[in-house]
Amino acid sequence: MWSKEDIEDQSGKTVIITGANSGIGFETAKTLYEKGAYVILACRDIVKAKSAIVEIEKQPTSGKLEAAQLDLSSLSSVSHFAQVFKEKGISLHLLINNAGIMNPPLTFTAEGFESQYGVNFFGHFALTAHLYPLLAQNIGARIVTVTSLAYTYGSIDFNNLKSEKSYDAFREYCQSKLSDLLFSLELQRRIATQGDQVLSVAAHPGVTKTELSRHMSAEELDGFSERLGPSMMVQQGALSILYAAVSPNVVGGGFYGPDADGGLRGYPASTLIEKVALDETLARKLWKSAHAASGLCLPVLLQI
Repeated sequence: MWSKEDIEDQSGKTVIITGANSGIGFETAKTLYEKGAYVILACRDIVKAKSAIVEIEKQPTSGKLEAAQLDLSSLSSVSHFAQVFKEKGISLHLLINNAGIMNPPLTFTAEGFESQYGVNFFGHFALTAHLYPLLAQNIGARIVTVTSLAYTYGSIDFNNLKSEKSYDAFREYCQSKLSDLLFSLELQRRIATQGDQVLSVAAHPGVTKTELSRHMSAEELDGFSERLGPSMMVQQGALSILYAAVSPNVVGGGFYGPDADGGLRGYPASTLIEKVALDETLARKLWKSAHAASGLCLPVLLQI
């Protein structure tokens, strides 16, 4: 039964966590800070990020915290964030692609993508592309991409990524989470081909009580609870992400989540990956689509 007490000292490590001002991102940032890491809270709302730091610092440790503005719905914001970080001239050991939205009204990113696909996947794809060269400089660096068991209901409609045909909030959420898992696995395949000593892993928090459900009605939340049972507290849900981030037992291409009730609750463990996410042809098509849409000049590893 793995818990945060099993986490070794993280002094000397630099961590970027997206969406770290609340929920699982907040708990992950708090724990890694308590373990001595230098943690950058990369958030859309810089005021909320700074407020989160005030709360976390009530428990002083040898760690360090910093707030940084990052809007994953804008490639220019992603690029600016990455450039500012690079100018610091410091190492990067861990990138946690955590931020996400679920079931919002139909909205779009700056590049015109449906917002769940754009924020949950596409923004993180671009962020990883910008920061990968820094991660590759450190043996054992990790990229943790947070997905959801909702990926099992997902499919990728390449002709509707901008809701050209129709919009269904939960369908698009499932699509974005499948995209996250496909991305994480394809990234590890490319890392292995290149021979870099970086791990790309995925994790999911099971059923956890967070602000992610803020766009759901009371009726929808009641139905959700009836189907899936009680939600874990956020401290418990964050354990799978922390395990993926720091456990020495993690392997590249792994997928980690709670170990009980079909992955809905419990303690971190390796999780079975369903066939839909193991489709390498689909993963390459998704990668090619995101690469073309980003217009980024990617490192050799990340190119088509």
